Amino acid sequence: MPSVTAKIILATRQSPLALAQARLVAAGLKACLPGVKCELLKVVTTGDARREWSLEKQGGKGLFTAELEQALLRGAADAAVHSSKDLPNESAPGLVIAGYLPREDPRDVLVLRAGVRTPMSIATGSPRRRLQIARMYPGAAFTEIRGNVDTRLKKIASGAADATVLAAAGLKRLGIETWPGVEFRPLEFKQMVPAVGQGAIALQCRAGDEAKFAPALDTATARQLALERALQGRLGGGCQLAFAAHAAVDVLFVFHEKTGGRSLPLTAEDYDRPDAAVDRILQVLKLAR
Repeated sequence: MPSVTAKIILATRQSPLALAQARLVAAGLKACLPGVKCELLKVVTTGDARREWSLEKQGGKGLFTAELEQALLRGAADAAVHSSKDLPNESAPGLVIAGYLPREDPRDVLVLRAGVRTPMSIATGSPRRRLQIARMYPGAAFTEIRGNVDTRLKKIASGAADATVLAAAGLKRLGIETWPGVEFRPLEFKQMVPAVGQGAIALQCRAGDEAKFAPALDTATARQLALERALQGRLGGGCQLAFAAHAAVDVLFVFHEKTGGRSLPLTAEDYDRPDAAVDRILQVLKLAR
């Protein structure tokens, strides 16, 4: 086992969900690396500070990660904890993704105000979610929503909109199984394809430090995300593009604003050679450039 320093400083955003995820990383590191202590460095990102911004209009990729990367580059932290779906495809020079914790439930959850069966107003700033949920409820009007998970739940319960969509993994990590005034309806992959990386916590570090964190990270999740992120990289996915991909063992679920939802078979070779798999997938979807 690689030698490690006695203390590992983890850079994290300050939201309740981000802190819960950082604590999961810290617990995993301490379990795999006896004697190691972890300390959290709480960082305010641009996306956190600019709550009035539309992530779709501003371009959300990097808004929740850049300041965490800067903490790594200046040596203030040893690793940064990210929601994988927030990560741009390329790390800042000198940084790498060390890996991922085992993936949590990647599904989306439709959050309905209690008593609502067919929502006519749905709050989401995500083009991916908006286009997919519009196919389920074609008469619905859409509005944006920002804030922490509990803020969004309170807004729906109070009538700001009939519904919103949240990640199942975030709800579980916060210990939220029920909430006054709302109902949870999990969405299967054929109804709503998750964002690339959804449900996975990523650990980023300085290049050359990857082996230090490897014992706490999950190979199967890394193989899934290598394929998903390779596809995203080729398509240039970001907060402005309605695109989603989820590798579910032997099936790839894909949504693109030009193709709609599709499911394609996957083999072990696709995970071994993700770039070649992406070539094939783009040909099938007729999205090859």
